[in-house]
Amino acid sequence: MIPVPAGTRVWLATGATDMRKGFGGLALNVQEVLKRDPHCGHLFVFRGKRGDLIKLLWHDGQGLCLFAKRLERGRFIWPSTAGEAVTISSAQLGYLLEGIDWRAPQYTHRPELAG
Repeated sequence: MIPVPAGTRVWLATGATDMRKGFGGLALNVQEVLKRDPHCGHLFVFRGKRGDLIKLLWHDGQGLCLFAKRLERGRFIWPSTAGEAVTISSAQLGYLLEGIDWRAPQYTHRPELAG
């Protein structure tokens, strides 16, 4: 997991993104489509058309970082509104990176009552 500093906002770029883009192309997407500054320290997440690959763009104070993750099975859960940005918490980002539905995570077991 990426150590997301406190106060960092996580932005999902809704819709599909051309995953052939690198630092420059994704930074341009942040500026033109999301209307944000890619060097502000926030984390920007992009998903490909097939849904099994995401890229994260983050400026850590020294330069841009580009992270990528491809799921071997399944797809990343993504909002359907195109052309907008959705902000999520760093905990929801953790779910997203694991391939878990970050909108409504479920326990895999029920805690037992003490008694």
